[in-house]
Amino acid sequence: MSSTVVLVIVSVLDLIAFGLAIGAEHRRASATIGKDTSTNYCVYDSNTATGLGVGAFIFLLASQVIIMVVSRCLCCGRALRPGSSRGRAIALFITCWATFLIAEICLLAGSVRNAHHTKETTSISENPPSCSTSSKGLFGAGAAFVVFTGIASGTYYLSYSKVDDAGLPSSRDAGVAMGSYY
Repeated sequence: MSSTVVLVIVSVLDLIAFGLAIGAEHRRASATIGKDTSTNYCVYDSNTATGLGVGAFIFLLASQVIIMVVSRCLCCGRALRPGSSRGRAIALFITCWATFLIAEICLLAGSVRNAHHTKETTSISENPPSCSTSSKGLFGAGAAFVVFTGIASGTYYLSYSKVDDAGLPSSRDAGVAMGSYY
């Protein structure tokens, strides 16, 4: 029951992060060259994508924190029983963290790059200024890795739960049964 609740919460957070990342990709800042009497300058439109990218970053971070707290980050708590499910859980743990880091880097880089507006001006007779904007596809890559992270973390948690439920023998049998050896 608790694993279903955790998976639903994490899936909703990942879905929100994905939606915000896609929204950020569609609302990236664009720049045009403005002309004054003696200078050219960069004119930027609204900066909505930065907030959307940061929101996606935070929701994905919350999702990852929940999965790691519930699973005790695979390294804390009691040992898992050896077997193929344990190996799968370890491989998915590593995959989950790798895709998470890539997604967070893409979202953070896109947000920072989108928020950066140049103040460059040139005279009318010179070349127009280079107006920097975020690269097309940076938020989209972040959104793709949000999906990969959601799949990897959900599958990791299911594998972890399967191994953890099997668990090691209970600690109530602390002694060795010596009755038949008297």
